[in-house]
This record gives sequence, C-alpha cells and structure tokens, in this order.
Amino acid sequence: MGISITSFLVPAASIVLDRLVGDPQNWPHPVRFIGKGLDLAERTIRQHRLSPQASGWCVLILFSGIAWGAAHALAGIPYLGPILAVYLGFAGLAMGSLLRECRNVAELIDDNRLPEARHALSMLVSRDTENMGESELRRSLAETLSENLNDGFVAPVFYLCLFGPAGLWAYKTVSTLDSMWGYLTPEYAELGYAAAKTDDVLAFVPARIAAGCLLVAGKMAGLDWRTAMQRFPADAHKMESPNAGWPMAASAWLTGRRMGGNTIYFGKVKSKPILGPENRNWDAQAIRTLLKLVDRAGIIAAVTCLLLLPWL
Repeated sequence: MGISITSFLVPAASIVLDRLVGDPQNWPHPVRFIGKGLDLAERTIRQHRLSPQASGWCVLILFSGIAWGAAHALAGIPYLGPILAVYLGFAGLAMGSLLRECRNVAELIDDNRLPEARHALSMLVSRDTENMGESELRRSLAETLSENLNDGFVAPVFYLCLFGPAGLWAYKTVSTLDSMWGYLTPEYAELGYAAAKTDDVLAFVPARIAAGCLLVAGKMAGLDWRTAMQRFPADAHKMESPNAGWPMAASAWLTGRRMGGNTIYFGKVKSKPILGPENRNWDAQAIRTLLKLVDRAGIIAAVTCLLLLPWL
C-alpha cells in the first residue's frame, strides 16, 4: 500500500507544528466547541430528566460521528483540504503545550512562587491545588505530565496516523467527553459511563506504546530501565484506569520517584495506589529528568507511529 499525503505528510507536518508552536493562545480551538456542545447536551439531558446512561451513549455516538464527518469533509475540500487537514492534526496534538505549561509550573515551584504554581497547575489537573505544598505540587505535576504523554499526544498521534484527521477528532471527542463527564461521582457515574468505557478501549494500545517509548527513552538517557521494565507493569495494574498507570508507573520507576497517595478531588480525599519506590519524593532534579524523558518519549512515539501505522 502506498503512503498518501493524508497518511504520512499530514501527520508529519502536524507533529512538527505542535513541537514548534504548541497550542497558540486565544486561537479558536475545536475542543472548545466540543465542550460547549457537551455543556448544552448536559443541560438538555438534566432539564428533561432523560436516562443518563442511555443519553451518554447517544451523545457519544452523535458527537464523535459529527467530529469524524466534519473533519473528513474539511480535509476533502479541493486544494484547501490538505491545509485544513494539517491544522486539524496540529490542533489535536498537545505535546508542545504540555511541555511548555509543565516547565512553567516547575519553574514557579523552583522560584518558591507557590501561589502562582498552584494556580498554573490547576489549569492542568482536576484535583484541588489550593493547599498543596512544594512536594505535593511536584508530585501532581509529575503525575499529570506522565499521564498526559498518552492522553494528550501518543493516543491522538496513533489515531491521526491510523485514520487521518477524522480518526483523530473522533478520538478527541471521546477523550473530551471522558474528561468532562467521566467521574465516579453520583452526578456523573451514569452520564459519563459510555465516555469512560469507550476511552478505556481507545486508549488501551496507545498507553502501552507510551510506556514502551518511555523505557526506550530511559535507556537512551542512561536510567535504570531494566528495573523499571521489571517493576512497572505490576504497579500499572494497581490503578482503577486500565491505561493511566502504564506511562505513570514507567515514569515513576525510571526516575526512581513515588507517585500516588492521598489526593484531594472536589474537596474529598482519595487514596491512590503507590507507584514506584514508596519513600522517594519528587525534587527539582527529578522533575527536570521527567520532562526530558517525556519529551524524548514523545519523539520516539511520533516516529514509530509515522513509520508503521500508515502501512496498516
């Protein structure tokens, strides 16, 4: 099978732009439109007291179908289509902005500007950050950085290379649904059931690719990748999510630092499984190591997907 512009050049250009530009501030972003649509859907469901679980499935199918169709139609416009396809691919990737924002939080912590660090971190996580101390800020930063290697980059690249911009935006719609509704709370347990389960299925393979790329990056960096390879799978299976633990546990063992423990969500303490060495907390050097590790793992994942997936 030959490689077309959609299957190779569009993902390649999208990945390069994401690295160089990141997510430009104040640009209209497709995720914002999806989010507004989901807010409207939620208000309608609750106002009319519709079945939460059935409605969740209907919204998932409808919105992901619209996203697929819209992206496919835009990418197919004569002459303008390839440019729009690159924009759609670029807009769906988040490695550039993830690294930029995480580096900003790390610098604020290092400068002891903790109130600013708490606010900046709150833009990246769903947990409560108001009362976090330096150690907790660093741990939370490490957890979101390693988890979002998959959610924000590897999984979107996987579907971009496999199915083009349409596949990417169908996946991003499911991921956005999960991030907005996929909470195990009385308010969202049923409404977000479809999104949570579908996201688990779609992120299954990419999460394991992300962990593998972290191990390769760790070996290249001279870290103890053999111990990490032996220890991280058992830790990954401790997590409620079948996917989040894979890049997180791999990162924890490669850097030799602990993830998990008590974390506050919506005012309530949740005890999360311990990943990595139990008694080693995060410091500035460990965060710098993780930033380099995630950066390199993202490059490895992008090259792997570009070289292999278009041929499938």
